[in-house]
Amino acid sequence: MERFDVIHVIFLINIYVCLPLTMAVSCWVCFVVRKEQAPITYYTNLLFSNLVQCSMMIPFIVQGNSELHGVFQYSPLIFCCAVIASVNFKMCIATERCLVITRPQWNCIRQTKGSVLLSVLVWTLSVITVPLAVFFYVIILPVLIFFALVPSFLFILTLVWTLKALPAATSVPTEEKRRIVGTLVLLLLNYCVMF
Repeated sequence: MERFDVIHVIFLINIYVCLPLTMAVSCWVCFVVRKEQAPITYYTNLLFSNLVQCSMMIPFIVQGNSELHGVFQYSPLIFCCAVIASVNFKMCIATERCLVITRPQWNCIRQTKGSVLLSVLVWTLSVITVPLAVFFYVIILPVLIFFALVPSFLFILTLVWTLKALPAATSVPTEEKRRIVGTLVLLLLNYCVMF
């Protein structure tokens, strides 16, 4: 299979599967917010970063068109920023879910002000680190290794920490415990498949 065919298939999957699924999940998240007043800042930013990733796949298909080449010149850079932001927001979600069980009194990460500040920090770090890594070509490999190893340790740590603290968390309903563990397992599996 040629390179163009593989990219075309990935593009079609992103446009016909991931994009509608992202839109559907976005609508569902908006409904949940109105119904339960759950903290959704990280989920919304994760969905937005996924939307940016899907939309940045378009230039890979039209890259042969010389008229549009200047328009999409920075799309790989934006795509990489969105990928880093997506991984970081998954780490925020894992940490927030873990703290519900292990440290319910620490609700600063769940409050709106704290979650908005952390989200701004994640986007800022994503927008700064990717261009710096490209500019300083020598440090690209260490930066990629760093961004690959830190999330894996965090996802495993939050899952193990949550599983150890489950019996002691009597204030959290059983259904919520299942949802939290399921979310942490899903985030870990998603990260493993992604890398």
